[in-house]
Amino acid sequence: MQAQTRKQKLLFNLLLILGLGLLLCVEGYSGYRLRTLSKQQEELKTDFSDVNNITLGLFSVDQWKDDIKGIINHQVRHFEMTKQQRKDLQKEVEQIIMALINKAEGLMNKEPKSLGGKIKKLAVKTFVKTDKIKAQVPGFARKIIAEADNPNNKKQLSKLALGKLAVLEQSAYVDSTLSVKDSIMNKAFQKYHVKDQDALNKKLDTSLNEIRKVMYNYSFIMLGCVVIVLLMWWLLRKRTELHVSLFIMSLLFAFILLAVGLTASMIEVDARIGSLDFVLLGEHVTFKDQVLFFQSKSILDVVEVLVKQPKFDSILVGILILVFSILFPVMKLSSTGIHLLSKKKIAESKVIKYFAFQSGKWSMADVIVIAILMVFIGLNGLLESQLSMLNIKSAPLTIITTNNTALQPGYIIFISFVVYGLILSTILKFITPHDAH
Repeated sequence: MQAQTRKQKLLFNLLLILGLGLLLCVEGYSGYRLRTLSKQQEELKTDFSDVNNITLGLFSVDQWKDDIKGIINHQVRHFEMTKQQRKDLQKEVEQIIMALINKAEGLMNKEPKSLGGKIKKLAVKTFVKTDKIKAQVPGFARKIIAEADNPNNKKQLSKLALGKLAVLEQSAYVDSTLSVKDSIMNKAFQKYHVKDQDALNKKLDTSLNEIRKVMYNYSFIMLGCVVIVLLMWWLLRKRTELHVSLFIMSLLFAFILLAVGLTASMIEVDARIGSLDFVLLGEHVTFKDQVLFFQSKSILDVVEVLVKQPKFDSILVGILILVFSILFPVMKLSSTGIHLLSKKKIAESKVIKYFAFQSGKWSMADVIVIAILMVFIGLNGLLESQLSMLNIKSAPLTIITTNNTALQPGYIIFISFVVYGLILSTILKFITPHDAH
């Protein structure tokens, strides 16, 4: 009878391990895909940020040069004067011509000192009648305006203006970002198999939208697996012979949550000028999706950045996060498994008991969760406030800013690990056959 009971217990344990093993594979695959997609999303957004960075757009002389070329070419060649403009210009040209005639007349009226000068003055007064010339000034002005409005002359003026821009481009003031921009653009076009920036932006936006949806689907699958494990604890709460197997399998689920939570992106900071539109020489100049700042980091990324800093205080903070937010949770999970599976001597050793039951107060995993949430709330509010000050909506100038700062699925997974870990710690105190104090 006892042998049969043992066989039943063994069979139930094997079935439990097999069922949870399959569920663990589902969670592991979902976690792997979530982490992969998180890195892929970060790469795509980094490329988008590089290509659309404000230094290569709104702050680029090269970009302005291209826009101004188009405006000058269009404005000069297609410029048409209204009747009032012609009338005003006629007056201006007449005044200029009249001023030149008056100045010439004043020079002629000066008393010459030499004999040759007196002869020239006499000849000019005899043959040049300034009154007749002044009477013809309106006609001269109309001819000048007609020549300026001639299509062929407009074309020549356009070439002259564009030629001056070309000289400026080759001067010492040439934009230092030209070679950098060309390099970044060419690499991006080759990488994503597109021919221009608009096609690249469209392709990146489409890919990012698809990745975002899939990432959250995998996140929900992982959370669903953990919920099923907790339901199993509720359903099998009276089957003490299954508790050890169930707890060890539960720890494996926790390890996967921790691994994904540490390596997947947790917070993303993305500040942009969504659209800037203003009128220059009667034509609209538009810049879109000008990225002011972008960063996407996981906890491990933050630790790596801090440790690589030259300052001692940054290195110290990185080491503290590594120890208390990464190593301590790993040691705690490992110690709970060792405590439950080992003999009394090992299970009740000071080190194992400390990490299994007392290290929680030193673990900063829950602190990191709160800290990131507070950083997100504060940073998001700050960016909203600062970017809103840039928003302008008027006839000559329109600026629309966008704040895409957001918490990422990695943050959800890490929170799940913290809560799940607390639940497992509570369960261990009830099921352990050893001293938990």
